[in-house]
Amino acid sequence: MGNLTPELLAERDKIKAVAETYGLDFYETVFELVDAEELNEVASYGGFPRRYPHWRFGMEYDQLAKSYEYGLSKIYELVINNDPCYAYLMRNNPVVDQKLVMAHVYGHCDFFKNNLWFGPTNRKMIDQMANHGTQVRRFVEDVGQDAVEDFLDIATSLDNLIDVHSAYRKALPRTREEHGGSARRESIDVPRLRAKDYMERYINPPEYLERERKRMEAEQSQAKRFPPKPVKDVLAFLIEHAPLEPWEREILSLIREEAYYFAPQGMTKIMNEGWASYWHSRIMTRHSLTDAEIIDFADHHSGTVHATPGRINPYKLGIELFRDIEMRWNKGRFGREWETCDDAERRLAWDMELGEGLKKIFDVRKIYNDITFLEEFLTPEFAEEQKLFVYGMNQRTGRVEILDRDPTRVKKELLKALTNFGQPYITVADANYANRGELLLEHRWDGVEIQVQQAQATLRNVQRLWRRPVHLHTFVEGKGKVLSYDGRSDSARETDERVELEES
Repeated sequence: MGNLTPELLAERDKIKAVAETYGLDFYETVFELVDAEELNEVASYGGFPRRYPHWRFGMEYDQLAKSYEYGLSKIYELVINNDPCYAYLMRNNPVVDQKLVMAHVYGHCDFFKNNLWFGPTNRKMIDQMANHGTQVRRFVEDVGQDAVEDFLDIATSLDNLIDVHSAYRKALPRTREEHGGSARRESIDVPRLRAKDYMERYINPPEYLERERKRMEAEQSQAKRFPPKPVKDVLAFLIEHAPLEPWEREILSLIREEAYYFAPQGMTKIMNEGWASYWHSRIMTRHSLTDAEIIDFADHHSGTVHATPGRINPYKLGIELFRDIEMRWNKGRFGREWETCDDAERRLAWDMELGEGLKKIFDVRKIYNDITFLEEFLTPEFAEEQKLFVYGMNQRTGRVEILDRDPTRVKKELLKALTNFGQPYITVADANYANRGELLLEHRWDGVEIQVQQAQATLRNVQRLWRRPVHLHTFVEGKGKVLSYDGRSDSARETDERVELEES
């Protein structure tokens, strides 16, 4: 399989053997030589040779092609999490680049196979993506290009409204209920104390009766709320309960399936790229480079791991943190004795010669994702050594400047940017809001501000699926707001109302 030249086949076999000697474990990996146009085409499809037809893939291809033509960017590696794994090499790259990419790819393939967060992913996604394309093309024949494309525009704009952790939790049985679009509350009869007519207003004060009526209405509403607890997987809820046509339901389902396939890559971007960079660096510098290739390799490797102030390069942060972990576990710089040592000279010379670094990084690549990786292993010493600071724009000078050097703040800001991919967390709170079958979404506040214009655009797309008014409870500048779209116009109102945030 594959179409490598004899020279590249020989280099691939050498690199594969070295990788396996170190303990890397990967599915069969197929390398394909392609020209720039073919590589841009595959890249525009997210690395897959076939996808469903949609204009955004054409726009992505156009951008990649122009960027390559003008010398602004160049794709060096493209690999698919599949069994077997598929990777693409640009035909006109020099041999040193091809070797670097192959070593890098074997690092990725090991990560795909062995990292816990990739465990539930579909390992036959190349075939599934092609099936999705066939399904969508059939719908185009049945209902027309415009209808399908318009619906794909909506579906793809909502593909982040999933619960990325649901695949790792054991499913619990659910009670199936209708969302009650036409249901109405029964009238509330507040219990009264018996009294003569002239004593009624004193024995059963109107203010008391009104308070009790509201309390009982709230309890009744809560008892009838559907879903009974907020639902994180908004797409799954819409697939199951929105009044969709069968073909619309199928398209939304395949978009959701693809979103879950790509989710682990977003959850492990720093680790995955760091792991692949660690291994391409180790394999190339110790086993694969010739004397004539050293300068070119150093140039391309340094370009890959170059860090720009104010921006996180996942290749750089990942490889350096893996190297730091390896060093610490080789020298024994962990545990209570190390953590409680406050002698600067002793810490600087600390080396227990444990030699456990390589074993430790293999253990780390198995069970962590980016958030837990940084939470546990990003130390103040590492942050200082790597010059990890909190950056921001100086409004007076118009330049990006260091705002804070505190390692604790640095870690907090990094974790904040990674949580839910830095996006607001949205759940379904009530599918019978205001007892009118309207949909209430809840922005689960975790410090990530919502962009009102984007939120309104999202509400318009959700409303086209729900067919009734939709609302979003959120916070804007610290104040509670309900953003709404009723099918005709947007609206917003301030509110003190609170929505139950218990997780489903």
